[in-house]
Amino acid sequence: MNQDEAPPNIPPISPPSRDPYAAFRFANFNLYMTGNFLAFVGRQMLAVAVEWEIYRRTHSATALGLVGLVLVIPVFCLSLPAGHLADKYSRKHIIMISQFFSAIISAGLALVSWKHLSIPAWPVLQEGNRLLRAIAAVFERHQQAFSFDDFSIPLIYLLLFISGIARTFAWAARSSFFPTLVPRDVFANSVTWNSSVFQIASVVGPAISGFIVAHISFSCVYIIDAITSFLFFLLVLPIPRSPAKKRHQAQDTWRSLQAGMRFVLSKHVILATITLDLFAVLLGGATALLPMFADQILLVSAIGLGWMRAMPAIGAFVTALVVAYLPPIKRAGVTLLWCVTGFGLATILFGLSHVFWFSLAMLFFIGAFDSVSVIIRGTIVQLVTPDEMRGRVSAVNNIFIGTSNEFGALESGLTAALFGPVISVVGGGIGTILVVLGVAKWRPETLKIGRLDKTLC
Repeated sequence: MNQDEAPPNIPPISPPSRDPYAAFRFANFNLYMTGNFLAFVGRQMLAVAVEWEIYRRTHSATALGLVGLVLVIPVFCLSLPAGHLADKYSRKHIIMISQFFSAIISAGLALVSWKHLSIPAWPVLQEGNRLLRAIAAVFERHQQAFSFDDFSIPLIYLLLFISGIARTFAWAARSSFFPTLVPRDVFANSVTWNSSVFQIASVVGPAISGFIVAHISFSCVYIIDAITSFLFFLLVLPIPRSPAKKRHQAQDTWRSLQAGMRFVLSKHVILATITLDLFAVLLGGATALLPMFADQILLVSAIGLGWMRAMPAIGAFVTALVVAYLPPIKRAGVTLLWCVTGFGLATILFGLSHVFWFSLAMLFFIGAFDSVSVIIRGTIVQLVTPDEMRGRVSAVNNIFIGTSNEFGALESGLTAALFGPVISVVGGGIGTILVVLGVAKWRPETLKIGRLDKTLC
């Protein structure tokens, strides 16, 4: 030991105060988060616009559910290969390529929405149109409720499917690239601010999107998303690649993917939190049905829908801001279970509400409770995972979480078509609470999760 070094067991005389803005002291983090924020705003704008456009032109819960289906297929089929590529090749380059393709796809959506592309000569679109009618006939009471006068709707689904492919590869690369931007002791702070930035974007994006859809057009929203995707491309460009570490290049793809899955299954603390989030989001997601609630129950316009989409993000941002200033959560496992229970209860109350302001309040609490779950799970997954496996583990996490969001949208849409939107949402909230009880009983290790910075070292 050098004479300048203090003995390891002697605490410092005056410990440094906790810095709530520690992550922003690093230039690479600032570049990344600026681009991430712009891309998030564009993506949230697009989500509101495409759901509203499809619903206004079909008036079908099934049509809304199918948006989730076309987005979940790439996540389910390509997440593991995407994680393997993120561990083998430059994560920065994968992010940039994905953003470039996302910009092109959004520009394509703008063209389709603007022209409506009535092209009966395209056999693929004709078959797609017939398939959508057949699916609707199974779930809708009247098949004509899902009829189109052109083939632009199936083309929108096709572009969303391609967008889902680009997003799947980007998600694995971004999740594994993000921890390299700051030191390990600052990472929990960076996760909190990353969640906060996402929630801010989720407030700004839907509000702007609702205004633009009401006063200009859907195409304008898609063009803005294309621009924000390209700006993210430009902001990631000057960030240096993470230091090269020894990776097992000779390992074949299948064995590499198996290693990532085995790692997740062996870490019970990861598996328990992922399982909880998977089923809670699958059953309790009401976001996909917001256009129906806005149009049929709450009787509000596109601007009202924009605020409904923004309100969960406002709740999540306020919560994340509070968490950033507070000391680390001491009993993270118990806090996680209580917050998911609150998420389910707020979902039930939202489904039963017919008053706009009360619905907004419940959406606020849905976002607030979900924010804590995201922060806890995100910190656990990244800190437990070694850097050389982050791409594959992020891919496994994406299969659970990404598919739960999109399958949840599909489940909500189909159950709403069969039983109505109120029963769909209320039943999902009840299912979420039952999942919490099941996790507490069969995954008791979740209750033992203490302070994240102590438990995960």
